[in-house]
Amino acid sequence: MNLHLSGHHVEVTPAIRDYVTSKFTRITRHFDHVIDVNVIVSVEKLTQKIEANVHLSGKDIFVECADADMYAAIDALVDKLDRQILKHKERNNEHRGGREPGREVSED
Repeated sequence: MNLHLSGHHVEVTPAIRDYVTSKFTRITRHFDHVIDVNVIVSVEKLTQKIEANVHLSGKDIFVECADADMYAAIDALVDKLDRQILKHKERNNEHRGGREPGREVSED
């Protein structure tokens, strides 16, 4: 997974970079086929805004979240993104016959 983190009207500190990186490991734990993630952190007056564009195999997912606190915005963004990726994974599994790749189905 390639993670690109940039700031718009805000400096991306190492603490913010580490926090975002640690939160995005949750995404890769649920879905292994994440190719690229672009994250933009911005400040608009009193609102901290974060956007993520995730490139999966077969689909692009865009999520944005705004909050007064940057860390709360990051948490909410990861929650939204996690829900959308799990939804994509379930649809993909249903399309492929309900089996996950690499798992054998035992018939009793």
